[in-house]
Amino acid sequence: MSKTRVGIINVTGYAGVELARILSRHPGVTLTSVSGRSAAGKKLGEVFPHLEIELAIGSELGEVDIAFSALPHKESAAEVIPLLRKEVRVIDLSADFRLNDPALYPTWYGFSHPAPDLLGEAAFGLTEFYRSKIASAQLIANPGCYPTGAILALAPAIKAGLVSNRFIVDSKSGVSGAGRSLSLGTHFAEANENVTAYALDGHRHLPEISQELSKLGGSSAEVTFVPHLIPMTRGILTTAYATLSRQIEPAELRRIYAEFYKNEPFVRVTSAPPQTKHTWGSNMCLVYPSLDPRTGTIIAVSALDNLVKGAAGQAVQNMNVMLGLDEGMGLTATIWP
Repeated sequence: MSKTRVGIINVTGYAGVELARILSRHPGVTLTSVSGRSAAGKKLGEVFPHLEIELAIGSELGEVDIAFSALPHKESAAEVIPLLRKEVRVIDLSADFRLNDPALYPTWYGFSHPAPDLLGEAAFGLTEFYRSKIASAQLIANPGCYPTGAILALAPAIKAGLVSNRFIVDSKSGVSGAGRSLSLGTHFAEANENVTAYALDGHRHLPEISQELSKLGGSSAEVTFVPHLIPMTRGILTTAYATLSRQIEPAELRRIYAEFYKNEPFVRVTSAPPQTKHTWGSNMCLVYPSLDPRTGTIIAVSALDNLVKGAAGQAVQNMNVMLGLDEGMGLTATIWP
């Protein structure tokens, strides 16, 4: 039996090259086509020697069964829509199909959505909550890195009815989250030995977090979200705060979290607060719930690799579900800094 042909649009970005790293070693599919206009005509292994892949980078994607789009927002939709018309299944790593309400796109992403009808058809690619829809979907909207950490940290408490609908999410991300394009704030001399909060007036991942937490709780979630840039290459540490709606003991809280994620291959409830290096190169999200009894607050900490569980790894996890493969296929190898 021939393997499913997969391709990557914009392989030269951080998420794209991470997809290439995972898919080139995936036993269930064949990476047959990659595009990246800035490196078109070169071999993938020439641009990224650590991959040792001789596949040529094209200016356009070739014939594939499943396409991964690693383009920025707005640019991705323009490439994805024609593929869908050709009945190619697509996993989009941009934000172009994540939000259910098309009216949010001009406010948060600066463009009017070109295909609002597709927003209802796209499966939100947080595998832990949308497996059945992902399995049959033609289009997967892969979640953002910040929303993945925030939602997984808070979901068990929300579903158990332990908290009110107001949340504070504090996230700290490595520099790779800003992409490969040059900017002053991500230069080594600017980012090294420095921590900065940004987008205090509203990060574009905020409506995505609010949308999914509202679905989990059945009422409109009020979210304060503050991201920070810290001087490391990859990883996100999220600390999420929610006010208790009833009294609970720490042991019960841990039991609720452990039960909620007991069958999830890529979420682990830890016995101590996780660290970003614990997830380096891994598709695992580590979650640690705790209580502040003085203020009646749940403090949930999550750690993940923003390029793997926050992007490429989760995309491959979704592909495995789409193809009926073992969910962890191709995702067990890690790298170490």
